[in-house]
Amino acid sequence: MLTTLRNAWKITDLRKKILFTMLIILLYRIGNVVPVPFVNVENMSRMFDEQLSGTIFGLFNMMSGNAFSMATIFALSIQPYINASIIIQLLTIAIPALERLSKEGGEEGRKKINKITRYTTVALGLLMGFAYYVMLSNYNDQYAAQGFALMSQTGFLQAVVIILTFMTGSTLVMWLGDQITEYGIGNGISMILFANIIARIPGGIIMPLWNLCFPSATTDATGAVIAEAGASQWYWAIALLVGMLAIIVFIVFVSQAERRIPVQYAKRVVGRKVYGGQNSHLPIKVNMSGVMPIIFAQSIASLPATLCTFFGWTGSWAYRNLFDSTTVVYAIFYLLLIVGFSYFYATIQYNPVEVANNLKKNGGFIPGFRPGRPTSDFIRKVINKVTLFGAIYLGIIAVLPIVLGVVMGDTSFSFGGTSVIIVVSVALETVTAIEAQMMMRNYSGFLEK
Repeated sequence: MLTTLRNAWKITDLRKKILFTMLIILLYRIGNVVPVPFVNVENMSRMFDEQLSGTIFGLFNMMSGNAFSMATIFALSIQPYINASIIIQLLTIAIPALERLSKEGGEEGRKKINKITRYTTVALGLLMGFAYYVMLSNYNDQYAAQGFALMSQTGFLQAVVIILTFMTGSTLVMWLGDQITEYGIGNGISMILFANIIARIPGGIIMPLWNLCFPSATTDATGAVIAEAGASQWYWAIALLVGMLAIIVFIVFVSQAERRIPVQYAKRVVGRKVYGGQNSHLPIKVNMSGVMPIIFAQSIASLPATLCTFFGWTGSWAYRNLFDSTTVVYAIFYLLLIVGFSYFYATIQYNPVEVANNLKKNGGFIPGFRPGRPTSDFIRKVINKVTLFGAIYLGIIAVLPIVLGVVMGDTSFSFGGTSVIIVVSVALETVTAIEAQMMMRNYSGFLEK
């Protein structure tokens, strides 16, 4: 990876693209710390840590680089765009007009679908901004009675300003991502998500490891010592560090793993020329659904805890023993949801009947299976087996941080498996994109000579 980046830096065009990408990310990170008007950032962060860290909003906070918990102008981050993309993707399968537009519309159809996705992003940004304001209003009365008001001013005008600021921020994030995609390196939305997760490393990894090695005394707001410093647990820090490196290697291995189905093309005589006759393969990635099953599963698994938080039921038996993210029931339910969504997403992405028909039209066949239904049945069987392995892999990566938190009795280590998968996947995709552009320029130079 470092060699690829070093070689890309020597090429003028790629160097400009890399610098442009870094500039956009810098602008985004600056906007990520600009607070929304009429909101007290410190009190908001305190409320989030006390009430919402174990709910679905914890996922939003991770994907926004802690901007969600501080109520900044980019608090919604790329969440509206991701939700809009998922909605349009599902509607493309359900609505025949959108399906024809995506399959037969070509470049013009793709532009229209992107335009629909952008308008949907703006609408979802407005809706999520309104929901954020409602949450602020509900908790503002509770914390104002304790002397920690979340909003400095309340009223209709202030509500309009806050909601429109959130919506505009999500729209601007979408535009920044499009600029990276068009003029920079890699996918813009993925790069912004990558930057958000990397920004959480100091607080999510470095500080917990430091506290394990060098524990300090716990003090209250006045500075009085509540609890003395415990013994150093450096062995846990080393074990966690080695475990993270092993998980990264495992994720890289699975991300690049694929099941290759051999395909043979029959010879065809067209005029005086003979076409076909070559051997190829049909690649099926082990983790074809990426991190989406984890995001879907975490959203649904965190929904009961979110409702308990809204209605003030966090002290109930059900919340402590069933809905809290550190319980065994939550982990099992979370794992089952990941497996289910992995199969659901694989079904959406891969249509065995369509693949078999395309092979038949092009004169291809899988050795040992007749074209048509036997081929589609075989492909479906292979996809089910590969999806099962990929689902178990995602489940292990997602549930492992929960198990570690229970074993260690320390929930401050907040850098979960979802974050690692996203970071590694985006890094691999970006390096692949850089290598492709370098290869294209090498071919161009060869042709010019």
